Amino acid sequence: MKEIISGLNKIFDSRIRLGIMSVLVVNDRVDFNTLKELLDITDGNLASHIAALEKNGLIEILKQFIGKKPNTRYAVTEKGRISFRHHLDYLDKLLKSQGV
Repeated sequence: MKEIISGLNKIFDSRIRLGIMSVLVVNDRVDFNTLKELLDITDGNLASHIAALEKNGLIEILKQFIGKKPNTRYAVTEKGRISFRHHLDYLDKLLKSQGV
């Protein structure tokens, strides 16, 4: 059991980071407001979790202007995709080891 738990990635312990990664893995790019609405969280809360994921190289931030308005979008990196897949695989192993 310890071996399975040790395979879980601590960066995904937060439900918000888990939610961000879940959204980004199934979408090419998602903007800040869409993430905020989907996860029903505040600007500051989202920004701090985005920063943690970016710092670990799991997501990339894409900034552009649409007309004169700034637009920030996010995409999962290859490292992020692999890390998240491993985390989900370990969760699956944990559930199966418990007969779920």
